[in-house]
Amino acid sequence: MKLYYYAHTGHKNSLDRLRKACALFKKLDEKGLDTRLLVNDFRAGLVAKELGIRDSVTIETILDIDAIATFGDAVIIDSPEDDRGRLEQYCSDYRHVFRFANDEEDSSRYGETVIACDEVVVDDLYFEKHEKVDRTLFFWGDNDADKTILAHADFFDPNTELLLGHYFFLKYEQELDKIFKNLHEAEEYSELISNSKNVITASVQCALEARISGANVIFIDDGKQQNCTKKLLDKFQISTIDGFDRKSYEQLMLDNTQKSNLITQKTEIIATIILNRLAS
Repeated sequence: MKLYYYAHTGHKNSLDRLRKACALFKKLDEKGLDTRLLVNDFRAGLVAKELGIRDSVTIETILDIDAIATFGDAVIIDSPEDDRGRLEQYCSDYRHVFRFANDEEDSSRYGETVIACDEVVVDDLYFEKHEKVDRTLFFWGDNDADKTILAHADFFDPNTELLLGHYFFLKYEQELDKIFKNLHEAEEYSELISNSKNVITASVQCALEARISGANVIFIDDGKQQNCTKKLLDKFQISTIDGFDRKSYEQLMLDNTQKSNLITQKTEIIATIILNRLAS
């Protein structure tokens, strides 16, 4: 039996699901499972290698999982895509199907195991002790096709540093260079999120990783977050502002007295649940 993990990725989406997948993959590999990652584009596969995953396969959509997985295998799905009824077939053909919920109301439909949307999956490296650099780092996400950052140039302090996304365009970097103190390449993600004292982001996964690393974190809410995401941010004492609200941002930076977060490592727990289900 092989365990396939499908993480919805691509230049129109973030790589949040990929980072979760890589963190969980490492735990599953430690437990001796034969695993393989499924992503939607070549670039995501390269990022997976940077995060320690040796091998991945590119497929177009959630509908193509069965082009790779075979009868009797197991599958983990983390995707908001419409499966067009294919999920029922997967639950019939595969030994077990695990699926990450997309909202609080999302429940098992065909006997698959649903992993709640408030479960936290982050790499162990973010739980390690990191010496903090007195830096304010901004990470919008892995893409900015609409040039949202550029449109809100007045929001940023002159000393703010930008962590570029993996799908940013070269010419766009030249424009952003006029706004920020420093630009950091996307490949520096793990190091910078771990050692930056202050992190501003619109990525939920980045916010959690930075907070667990001990950073003061401000999350920019675009108004599209599910209730379970908002509750998760509150649980981790992650401050939230609505859009690029400069006044709220200044107040939070001034009054930031958040305590260090001591949330236990849940990735290990989820990996154990998967292993136990597969063994039953």
